[in-house]
Amino acid sequence: MLQLLRKSQRPLGSSLNAKTRSLHSSSLRRDAAFAPTIAPGMKERRPSKIFASPDEAIRDIKSGSTILSGGFGLCGVADTLIKAIAERPEINNLTAASNNAGVGEKGLGKLIHTRQLSKVICSYIGTNKTFEQMYINGEIAIELTPQGTLAEKIRAAGAGIPAFFTPTGFATAVQTGELPVKYKKDSNGEIEIAAKKKEVREFGGRSYIMEEALKGDVALIRVWKADELGNCIFRYTQHNFSGAMARSARLTIVEADEIVPAGSLDPQHIHLPGIYVDRIVRSSAPKDIEFRTTSPMNYAADVSPDESAPEQDDAKIRRERIVKRAAKELKHGYYVNLGIGMPMLAPNYIPKGVRVHLQSENGILGFGPYPIEPMVDPDIINAGKETVSLLPGAAVFDSVESFGMIRGGHIDVAMLGAFQVSQTGDLANYMIPRKMVKGW
Repeated sequence: MLQLLRKSQRPLGSSLNAKTRSLHSSSLRRDAAFAPTIAPGMKERRPSKIFASPDEAIRDIKSGSTILSGGFGLCGVADTLIKAIAERPEINNLTAASNNAGVGEKGLGKLIHTRQLSKVICSYIGTNKTFEQMYINGEIAIELTPQGTLAEKIRAAGAGIPAFFTPTGFATAVQTGELPVKYKKDSNGEIEIAAKKKEVREFGGRSYIMEEALKGDVALIRVWKADELGNCIFRYTQHNFSGAMARSARLTIVEADEIVPAGSLDPQHIHLPGIYVDRIVRSSAPKDIEFRTTSPMNYAADVSPDESAPEQDDAKIRRERIVKRAAKELKHGYYVNLGIGMPMLAPNYIPKGVRVHLQSENGILGFGPYPIEPMVDPDIINAGKETVSLLPGAAVFDSVESFGMIRGGHIDVAMLGAFQVSQTGDLANYMIPRKMVKGW
């Protein structure tokens, strides 16, 4: 089915002890005057942020920590650092916050398979069958959170905002607290931990629910370039949740594809200032692609997909019929958000002569068709984790910016994929209690 929706205070870095009443030598007085006192809970400040190895960079992570793990699908995931944690089984009982929890044993899936995670705060389970089954069996807790809300919860923590109100989730199980966070192990669906019911307030005649900020103990972030001072640049959709996460953790560890000397990066191109970064290591993990989608080498924009697909099963024909009809609602100049599932097919059926600006929730405005094979880039993916191309005039940004566009009413049309939709527009998501859980 498709539905169209219209329109803490930072402690001081040091305190100077200038009192020298009881000191008798000038050297002692000088040393005392400049001895820093580290306030509890403050971020570490070291002479160098560059660490020789990921093992050294993660050595202080303790069991029971909350980890903010950047990435969207397999794009922008700090795989080098995650692998280092997976090799330390004594670090366990971790809570991870991320958009999703990897695929198989890739990404955070590695820590799920090693049983080092006891809870995951995410918006989407997706195709991770092991993760889904562990939740159903009561082996792991999951706090399902709408994706835009998750981004804002993390951003708020880094900005010192303890809570905020959002319309997302009102009058759903998000508000009422009916979603199980954890089932009792080896039970017949008995709930061990239930979600909290959310406070509701009305502003301007519209109902909103209160969401609390989400602070992390450690953030694991992958960037394209980092200089010695911690200034970072992300590459295309590698940004996603990572910038907000880096700002919202007590300890931020970055793995960089490239580490450069201070002054090498243009200041106006920096996405993440070094004040938020504590440790940097060189990334050694390859970039994975979840869904490698391509156009044929002889692809032409004015060729209908029907002409290049000689055989189609009935299900595919039905899906394309729905998408074709939905695409007729898109008018010239519209800014259109495409959700996962069938909406991803919509660009193939936009009428000739109509230009719409396609927005993807993971941080693209102006994406185009699937790329030809030589142009595939693991850092350019859409909301469905498929490789796509960027059209002239495209822009890339982070998840906070993306959902600000959507929540703020700047999008003309949102095209959503859904399990079921009623005549009045009510949506049923991908969740069958105790049988199937996909996310929001």
